[in-house]
Formats: sequence, C-alpha cells, structure tokens
Amino acid sequence: MNPRAEFDIIVYGATGFTGRLVAEHLAARYGLDGEVKWAMAGRSAEKLVQVRDEIGAPAGTPLIVADAGDAASVAAMVARTRCVLTTVGPYQLYGSDLVAACVDAGTDYLDLSGEPTWMAQMITAHHARAQETGARILFSCGFDSIPFELGVFFVEGLARTRFGGPVPTMKGRVRSMKGGLSGGTAASGAATMAAIQKDPALLGVMINPFSLTPGFQGPEQPRGDTTRFDEDLGQEVSPFMMATINTKNVHRSNQLQGHAYGADFTYEEMAVVIPGASTEFTSLGGAGGPQPGEGPSKEERETGFYDLLFIGTGADGRQVRGSVYGDRDPGYGSTSKMIAETAICLVHEATDVPGGVWTPGAALGERLVKRLADRAGLSFKDETL
Repeated sequence: MNPRAEFDIIVYGATGFTGRLVAEHLAARYGLDGEVKWAMAGRSAEKLVQVRDEIGAPAGTPLIVADAGDAASVAAMVARTRCVLTTVGPYQLYGSDLVAACVDAGTDYLDLSGEPTWMAQMITAHHARAQETGARILFSCGFDSIPFELGVFFVEGLARTRFGGPVPTMKGRVRSMKGGLSGGTAASGAATMAAIQKDPALLGVMINPFSLTPGFQGPEQPRGDTTRFDEDLGQEVSPFMMATINTKNVHRSNQLQGHAYGADFTYEEMAVVIPGASTEFTSLGGAGGPQPGEGPSKEERETGFYDLLFIGTGADGRQVRGSVYGDRDPGYGSTSKMIAETAICLVHEATDVPGGVWTPGAALGERLVKRLADRAGLSFKDETL
C-alpha cells in the first residue's frame, strides 16, 4: 500500500458500465466527505465529466485520464493512490501492465477477474515481488468469487464453533438467482477460450482445481459436471459455469490461510435445477447477451438477487449449513457494491495485511463479512438443521 498517496481509491474504468456503478456507489454513500478519498479514471476526460455529472457525483470529484496502452499515464495514476480498483477487462488483455505497475509502486490492486489462466500467470510473476513492496493484489472481487469464497469461510467458521475444527467436505449450491452475467464476464470467457486455442497447455490450468495454489496439489475433487439428484437438498443440481473460477479461488483461499480447512479439503459447486428458470449461469452463453459496456436497467438491477447455500460435512457425517444472500443482480448491482466496499476494507481496515497476491476472503476474513453485510447488501445466515 502506498501510504503517502493522494487518494485512497482510484476507480479505473469509471466510464464503463460496471465502473460507472462503482463510482455511483462511492458517490452516493461517501460523496467527498473525507471518509474515503476517491477519484475516477478512464481514457477520455470528456466521458469522465459526463459520467460524473450523470451519476450525481460532486462536481469536485477528481478525474484522471489514463489509458492501458500508455504506460506513463498508468504509472502516474498508480503513484497517486493507495489502491487501484479496475473494471477494465478482459484483464488478460488490459490488466497485466497495471498489475506490474501496482506491484512495483507498492500500490494495492483490486479487479473483477474470472480469468484463471491469467491469474495463475500473475501469481507466478508477481506474488514474491508484491510481498517485498507491500502491494496487496486482490483478484475476483465481484460475484466471482466473493460470495462463494466468503460462503465457505463463513460456514467453516460455524464448523469450528460447533465441532471444534473445520469440516473437510464442502459444497456450494446456487439455490435461486435473478439477473445475468455482465458483458465483461462474457468477453473474459471469450478471451480465455481464444488464449487456450493459441496455447493448448492453458487448458490444463482451466481443468485443474489447484491451478492457483502453486506448490500444492490437493485431493481429487468432485467433478460437478453432470446433472444429478442431491440427497442433502432433495433436488436436482446441474453444472454451474462459474464453478470453474470459484473452486480455484476457494482452494487458493484455503492455502493462503495455512490450509485452515485442511489439506484434504474438497469443494463442489453446482446450481439447483429450477423448472422454467433461466440457465444463463450454467453455460458460457453466447450471442444475445450484453456486450462490454452494456448492462441491465436500474429496475432490473434492483429487482435482482442471489441465494447461495453451503453445506459442510465432517468426517463423522455431522453437517453445518450457511447461506449468502445478495440484494441486487449478481453481475452488476451486487458486484459493484462488493468491489467498492472490499477496496475500502482493504485500505482502511487491513493495514496489517502484508503484500502478496491474495483472495479477498483470505486477506480480509471477518472484517469483509461484516462490511459487506453492513454496506453492500449481503446477508450471511446460519441454516444448520
């Protein structure tokens, strides 16, 4: 973290659809009252002014011009802030130089990446250097993968309270959801597929649940790739497209916490089959979805939600259950609040966290659970039977 910086947070990509929502949240909740010193950044000064005025941000909100293709402008931006919050993806196309600049400057970095091949490359390239400079690098700070990573964290905490230790088996279930993927998520998926076509070796990274845990290969994991009946729920469950990234982040979180869930921990993530419901989240999707920069209406965001259940089972068969509920659509409304509040938690409440490439839950733990419950519309509930 850059302690002498002018700003706490710079929202990079503030003129894009999701970046605009992040800035709107910061403007509405924090304004320019001094609690959070924040600025908006993007490629076009004209568009920044337009977005600032349209979202009702104070006229004095600082605006910074920076372009991923201009290394000098990126370096200048990074030097001015304790933390860069970027919504400019796909990150494998536009994020690598920004991560490197943040690591070199000791500036914190947060993004919405669901791109495991790129994340694996960044961990290898920058984790050790970030530990030296003090930069805290946090990927996947939106719907992928905070509600899932923190859902597992929360339920493992319930297990420790009830059973005196962790449970080695966990499964996440998407019980219900309204709202779709972001255009950026779809673009990231397409970019990842294109990268694999160029370098088939990357397919191994996508398939391996432990591709984000260098030096550690855990036990064989449940596949979760076919529709089947779940005895614990009494319902059918089907593959969930985001499990590809969420499971990897859960295992990295376990590793970063010193294998707090056990070295033999297994995690499976699937979606409950709801007759007649959209299956958009059970496949990579294709044409017809939003393009990058596009998204749902305000009404659609505000009527969206998601309901996730996590079931932990001990070696003796005893179970503990907990849920995570989000009060906005997952891809935009909830994601924008989550990453904004995670950034504030990181720079204001977690000065004790050392540098490195982290997951949000491993870095921030209970502090993040509380902050997201207080300020980002998430609810964490003990549902143990």
